[in-house]
Amino acid sequence: MSNVENAADQPMQPAPPSLRMLMILGGISMLAGLLVVTVVQYTAPFIAENQRVAIEKAIFHVVPGATSRRDFLLGPKGLEVADADKAAGERIYAGYDDQGQLRGIALKAEATGYQDVIRILYGYDPTCQCVTGIRVLKMTETPGLGDKIAFDPAFLRNFDALEAKLNDAGDALANAIRAVKHGNKTRPWQIDAISGATISSAAIGRMINDSGQRMFPLIQRHLAELEAQGAEADADSRTGTGDN
Repeated sequence: MSNVENAADQPMQPAPPSLRMLMILGGISMLAGLLVVTVVQYTAPFIAENQRVAIEKAIFHVVPGATSRRDFLLGPKGLEVADADKAAGERIYAGYDDQGQLRGIALKAEATGYQDVIRILYGYDPTCQCVTGIRVLKMTETPGLGDKIAFDPAFLRNFDALEAKLNDAGDALANAIRAVKHGNKTRPWQIDAISGATISSAAIGRMINDSGQRMFPLIQRHLAELEAQGAEADADSRTGTGDN
């Protein structure tokens, strides 16, 4: 059999993708990427606004009596207004009443729960040195068990006035805040855990303790400045010189 006949018996090989096909696929990919970027850019302001509203509602929930707020950055170098140039530190939300009196501070905290990271906003009253409430901002805990940290009335009562006093040196908590097994709470700084959701409950205690150990001494150190900021804002509002 000749070489010509052998070649004729060979199956036809598929033709390689044409340049036109590659250009079409590349164009589709570019269009899809452009659409994704456009959607992200379009929805970003709405997402940011929803987050701002959620944070503001949470602040007034965890700081009882507050009707206005001012944002600051607080760190080892001091207290600065949050929008100041080159400001550094951890963001805190100071809540003031209608007379400009400081009612408390709201802070963010997070820790790993049973499923994933839990994020909360919690209130701190520097006068009583106690935690005054929590609001869960993000979680993926087990429905019917771990997610009870967000709405279980008995669990949330732990934070009506959870003790968070500093030690004599004023540089750390006198007693670590932690969750204990349900029904075993004997101290005002302990959190009575939810039965069946010990890990989620412990995460709440751990994040508040870690945040408090770091931030409460700084808040107490700069308490006079925080109080003065509210008085200045109230004076501005009375004279009509405040920000519009």
